[in-house]
Amino acid sequence: MSYAVDFKQVSTVGLESSPVQEALAGLRANEARYFMNKYEHEFTVTPAAESQEALEYVQRILKEERGIEFAAKPLETSRFQEENIQWTFVFYEDGLEINVLYTIDNPKKRAVGIKLSEGMEVPAELEGKFKFAKQKSKLAGTIRGSFFVIKGEY
Repeated sequence: MSYAVDFKQVSTVGLESSPVQEALAGLRANEARYFMNKYEHEFTVTPAAESQEALEYVQRILKEERGIEFAAKPLETSRFQEENIQWTFVFYEDGLEINVLYTIDNPKKRAVGIKLSEGMEVPAELEGKFKFAKQKSKLAGTIRGSFFVIKGEY
């Protein structure tokens, strides 16, 4: 069942099995705040078990673009369109967030974002492949993030 993420009162609902559930919940709330402020969009998430299409979409892009397959268990997804951008998010049990920004009309503005919750280690699948920049967030603490440009059509 889908539900809207509250970015004022950070909740760990749906993320209880994560060893960094508080930080991951903060990361999720940080995304919700961004979309509310920028687009007035209510950020909703769906359990991964109920959103296979979104999960498979992200997994396909990761595998085809960079040969990445995560061992971590996906907990939740979010998929929506704002203006000319399709957004897809996957939140993983280990504290990882993957987001796909896919502009419909501009192939030069398509990317995969990678965010690590505070307190989690860099996943083995990413180690040595990306440099992570740090960002401070009131909701999520210190977020480490990176990205890569999508070259294919999805």
